[in-house]
Amino acid sequence: MQLSEQEIIRREKLQQLRDLGIEPYPAEEFIIDSSSKKIKENFEDGKVVKLAGRMMSVRVMGKASFAELQDSEGRIQLYISRDDISSSEEGIEYNTIFKKLLDIGDFIGIEGYQFKTKVGEISVHVTKLTVLSKTLRPLPIVKTDEDGQVHDAFTDPELRYRMRYVDMVVNPHVKEIFLKRTKLFNAMRSFFNEREYMEVETPILQSIPGGAAARPFITHHNSLDIPLYLRIANELYLKRLIVGGFDGVYEFSKNFRNEGMDRTHNPEFTAMEIYVAYKDYHWMMDFTERLLEHCALEVNGTTEATFGEHKINFKAPYKRVTMRDAILEFTGFDIDQKTEEELRTAALGMGIEVNETMGKGKLIDEIFGEKCEGNYIQPTFITDYPKEMSPLTKVHRDNAELTERFELMICGKEVANSYSELNDPIDQRERFEEQMRLSANGDDEAMFIDQDFLRALEFGMPPTAGLGIGMDRLIMFLTNNPSIQEVLFFPQMRPEKAAATYELTEEEQAIIALLQANDGIEINALKTQSGLSGKKWDKSMKNLAKYNLTKVTVDGDAKTVNYLGES
Repeated sequence: MQLSEQEIIRREKLQQLRDLGIEPYPAEEFIIDSSSKKIKENFEDGKVVKLAGRMMSVRVMGKASFAELQDSEGRIQLYISRDDISSSEEGIEYNTIFKKLLDIGDFIGIEGYQFKTKVGEISVHVTKLTVLSKTLRPLPIVKTDEDGQVHDAFTDPELRYRMRYVDMVVNPHVKEIFLKRTKLFNAMRSFFNEREYMEVETPILQSIPGGAAARPFITHHNSLDIPLYLRIANELYLKRLIVGGFDGVYEFSKNFRNEGMDRTHNPEFTAMEIYVAYKDYHWMMDFTERLLEHCALEVNGTTEATFGEHKINFKAPYKRVTMRDAILEFTGFDIDQKTEEELRTAALGMGIEVNETMGKGKLIDEIFGEKCEGNYIQPTFITDYPKEMSPLTKVHRDNAELTERFELMICGKEVANSYSELNDPIDQRERFEEQMRLSANGDDEAMFIDQDFLRALEFGMPPTAGLGIGMDRLIMFLTNNPSIQEVLFFPQMRPEKAAATYELTEEEQAIIALLQANDGIEINALKTQSGLSGKKWDKSMKNLAKYNLTKVTVDGDAKTVNYLGES
């Protein structure tokens, strides 16, 4: 690994600290009794405080310096005077250390007293400074002009998601998304606990990937010498607990589906599922409305949320539309009593791509997804799904071709899915067998037969209503984020490209040496200093760009070239 000039300098400072007898990574506890937020909210002139965090800016002004300390709750200004922390008991010049050996990004602990500057800014006058952690890489530079516009910020999405730890430091507003995410989980958990439903845990490694129609991740258990699957849903295990005698159980589960990645799908995602005995899907619709209204209030303080250009209102009640009526409204086609071939022909006529592996359920799902889904902006329950689409759902009490199921749509996306759960073991076995026929026909998302779950149903499960909510998608709507990657701390990313193996030519080495001495040099000035012919220059710059060692940017009318360093 080739270090940049900044990284070399920081390592030199690290050694200088140690040479002075200062441990840059001390093991001792640093006791904190305040924070930037508490000081600003409860200012007391002259009160002594202890706090710690990253140093995010420094302004050296003769005998005094100003710095900004960033902790978990915000930033506060520090005032450091040479006369107040000029030396320690060991005679170490701490003011010199502060000015010369500390960098932006370093963790420090300070003790001092609160005061206000002449312009009224709440600050801390530092009387003691402790080095807590020396950083070896510089943070991305964020510049703000006089109008408050941010330039050169850490904004590249791939870098932000890959290095979330840097993203949250230089873009502290990102933390607010995850604070709201935690509020959502806590709000939902308290809503369930108040009603005495029990939070449980079910297996992630499963011998049968059941409970949903999705492609699983497969692994192997060496000791048992069997394949195992990362769960695609926890539904069948939670219903086993209803069989076992619990009246209400819920789980926040990590699920895994070996399918595509896009702005609304991540292979690993979080779902909440709850099952309540002696209830049906009508009761669950009312319950879901109250739940989401409660969550919106807890997270944002209002039932309204902005998502892109839309204003969403989570206040109950929500509109209810049958799937048949939805498709009829937006396509003019009535799916009632239609054969598989009639559905396939209709879908093709609507310009929807379908194939011979799709059964009736999949065809109807494609029609609804392509032609109807995007029209539902406000929270809307789509109800009464055809039987072929819902292999775990009870047959509709008024129409044997339908099931007692709803999905909640918001801004054209499914957020929740619910059934009056199928508890007839004979019917359930027939539904599973139909899924196996679809699988044999090439549908790689068809469900497996879970024999143990069927055995559990044969011991008897009471009438039950179930609900599943995509937590990642719900927090997207509550925080106005169109990308699921924004609401996951560490979204799945393609592996970083391995560093290329290469040998630099003498010309390329000369250019790198010039860049390391004067990064950000104007490209014409660099070319002149290199003394290379036009042909050698072009070839060298092309290779350095290919090796990801240089980057050319336009600053005003001038092109500058930067050294990126080696990964």
